[in-house]
Amino acid sequence: SPTKDFETALRTGRGIKLIAEIKAASPSIGVLREGLDPVALALEYQRAGATAISVLTDEKFFHGSLSNLEEVRKTVDLPLLRKDFIIDNYQLYEARVAGADAVLLIARLLDKKTLETFLELAGQLGLACLAEVHTEEELKKVLDTHARLIGINNRDLDTFKVDLNTTLKLLPLVPVDRIVVSESGIHNRKDVQCLEEAGVRAILVGEALVRSKDVASKIKELLKNNSK
Repeated sequence: SPTKDFETALRTGRGIKLIAEIKAASPSIGVLREGLDPVALALEYQRAGATAISVLTDEKFFHGSLSNLEEVRKTVDLPLLRKDFIIDNYQLYEARVAGADAVLLIARLLDKKTLETFLELAGQLGLACLAEVHTEEELKKVLDTHARLIGINNRDLDTFKVDLNTTLKLLPLVPVDRIVVSESGIHNRKDVQCLEEAGVRAILVGEALVRSKDVASKIKELLKNNSK
């Protein structure tokens, strides 16, 4: 079946868009939610107004799996992002077969030529790419390709420290025709407002949702003014 249009979903309609993430654990914290049920969580995300869902498929650090992605695909209609350490083109085929509509490409793991090859192949497979950067140097590399969705990770992957200023600092360097997704360290309405006012079009939130006792009201809090 054809993929759902991840990019258009982020571009259309008003207000900041939420990519809600399914992750059972993280390297910085450990287990985030015991016995996490990916399908039940995906349904909660969909009902509460997420625009897309990110599914971690890395087993080693995030306790994820491709089968989680497959199960979620059978259950929800939203576009799905495969979040993993993608370093081989085989993983793009794998993502497509499992039901992903988009994949994460981490700029620091890939040289420019590989990045371009993956973007090209993903396009042929009907997959959108979220190209993730943390530094100005990585951003320059990504902007030299035709990547249209730029993820700015506020977390330093070496120290695990999180700083929303990472997004605020890099955002002005991104041409307006590209979409910026701010990732990591977004916990409350104040964080979202700060990013929204700066011109961020979408946010990727995992930890704050997965650890929340009431997912729906957490999403409502983050997206407060979107229904107006």
